[in-house]
Amino acid sequence: MCQPKRYTVTAALPYANGPIHIGHMAGVYVPSDIYARFLRRKGKDVAFIGGSDEHGIPITIRAKNEGVTPQDIVDRYHENIKTTLENFGVTFDIYSRTTSTKHKEVSQDFFKTLYDNGKFTEDVTEQYYDEEAHEFLADRYIRGECPKCGNPDAYGDQCEKCGTTLSPEELINPRSALSGNTPIRKETKNWYLPLDQYDSFLKEWILDGHKNDWKSSVYGQVKSWLDDGLKPRAMTRDLNWGIPVPVEGAEGKVMYVWFDAPIGYISFTQEWAEQNGKNWKDYWQNEETKLVHFIGKDNIVFHCIIFPVMMKAHGDYIMPDNVPANEFLNLEDDKISTSRNWAVWAHEYLVDFPNQQDTLRYVLTANMPENKDNNFTWKDFQTKNNSELVGILGNFINRVMVLSHKYYEGIVPEKTVEFEEVTLIKYFGQRIAAHIEKYEFRAALTEYMNLARLGNQFLQAQEPWKKGDDPEVVKGIMYTATQIAAALAQFGEPFIPFSSAKMLKMMNLEQLNWDELESTDEYIATGHQLGESELIFAKIEDEAIEAQINKLQESKVKNNMTNPNAEPQKELISFDDFQKMDIRIGTILEAKKVEKADKLFELKVDTGMDVRTIVSGIAEHFTLEEIVGKQAMVLANLAPRKIRGIESNGMLLFADKADGKLTFVNPEDETPNGVQVG
Repeated sequence: MCQPKRYTVTAALPYANGPIHIGHMAGVYVPSDIYARFLRRKGKDVAFIGGSDEHGIPITIRAKNEGVTPQDIVDRYHENIKTTLENFGVTFDIYSRTTSTKHKEVSQDFFKTLYDNGKFTEDVTEQYYDEEAHEFLADRYIRGECPKCGNPDAYGDQCEKCGTTLSPEELINPRSALSGNTPIRKETKNWYLPLDQYDSFLKEWILDGHKNDWKSSVYGQVKSWLDDGLKPRAMTRDLNWGIPVPVEGAEGKVMYVWFDAPIGYISFTQEWAEQNGKNWKDYWQNEETKLVHFIGKDNIVFHCIIFPVMMKAHGDYIMPDNVPANEFLNLEDDKISTSRNWAVWAHEYLVDFPNQQDTLRYVLTANMPENKDNNFTWKDFQTKNNSELVGILGNFINRVMVLSHKYYEGIVPEKTVEFEEVTLIKYFGQRIAAHIEKYEFRAALTEYMNLARLGNQFLQAQEPWKKGDDPEVVKGIMYTATQIAAALAQFGEPFIPFSSAKMLKMMNLEQLNWDELESTDEYIATGHQLGESELIFAKIEDEAIEAQINKLQESKVKNNMTNPNAEPQKELISFDDFQKMDIRIGTILEAKKVEKADKLFELKVDTGMDVRTIVSGIAEHFTLEEIVGKQAMVLANLAPRKIRGIESNGMLLFADKADGKLTFVNPEDETPNGVQVG
């Protein structure tokens, strides 16, 4: 599309089941913001759309693990993510959420339109079902042994150990993540989108229409899916968290999360349009609109096959002009993993490096995984800040400001001598723009920094501080240097917006339209009064970097533990100390509550040597009926002590589970009372 009338730019919806990390920032939010900022600077009509994906299994799993509702989870993380993105200067026109009333209405209307027009097929299939939990099990709620690597804890959709994509039927010895039981197969009806019927449309639109302008990684993945042959995909699920399916016979079912989530782009646009007096259809149903999806490579199939088929089946929507998906960003040569806490969390970065959002934006852009996986290291982060932002860009701006105030009291001198560097500035602007328009953000940033290098080299070569005897030449030098500095303040905004704003304020400049920047020969006028200079970038010391590396090392140590929730080991004891402990197998014969003590039980325990009284604080964890007749481990030679007036002779030993509940530690088979343990 040569000259679109408007742009709809979307950024992948983050799951609201946890905070975002630098992988999300580099993969989606920094590049999409650079693009949206640039388009606005070009004077384009832009709708930059984002929001939280608040349905799906990861959210319900987290809610169950924490003992709260899914709504509690999404409320917490939606605000965390929204605030984090705002603090990093990501300029969404709207950042909404898929639990909103508006989104529910739009999604159900979309589904109903496809249903009424006969675009779905219905099929009854057997799905795994947990009889104890009374629930059909989504793939992530089924665990079992991976048939590829033998990992005993693989999910029903993927083995996280070897990375193999799986189906629940492939797991060996599958079990329910809800109850731990072996699930049964039970019939259920679902509605399917027949992707295979759109094969020719997808081949013509993507394989023929975008072979020359889409990233090879995106194009190749789509081609692979099409070559393998598409199959119908269920758009409904048997879950209790999601958007209810609005058709008869679908009671208790919700929409597949990858059906309702991309519709979020549309519903959020409608929400924004209503708030701003716009017509949302202009941004989704007008052929003069350019639609661009910014995503990570793991979402390519959904944005290039499933969502386009949904829109094609609906019939009213335009197709995306481009889907410039990025690859993955690794951390210190290892894959980022939220479950292993191997990540740099964006909201924590803001605390550890206050007012240095641009440093991370800069480093993530410089290391952006545009065509292959890339790597983030803290040492490289420090080097890029200290050597490039401080040493090149910040140093040049500071020198220009200081010299201008020293020589001319901050007033831009006239152009007394012509230097070719002035005429080169516009070409940097044009090259930056050309790269951004082709989604080549790393190359665009390189051109920007090359302009800063040019400025430094120019000052160093001309040495105005040595030419006091030729004031006309010094004026020409400083005029040229000031033009470069002003251009850097203008051109930097898409990449480092906070620093750009600071530079513009220092120079008393207004932000200009990008087309003006590409065509003008003067970026700051002769006679213009500059403001006072201030520090733009701060050097990052070794101590700050070491603290971040140590934080990651602590995660690595914890990851190597078989139980990351285990309490740290207590101080060492000698073998003789251990030998003094007399631990026996005993049986609880009787149990009663201790009066006026909610946590205490008075127990009669057969230790094999005697029947003794033991007072134990386990009333919060067990009922009396549960423990009578149970075998337990007894520390028999613990010195007697009175508890609530009752002499207690010994202690029962329990294990403390992750949820805070106690569990008995007893022999697998019935063992005679009095047998020693150790």
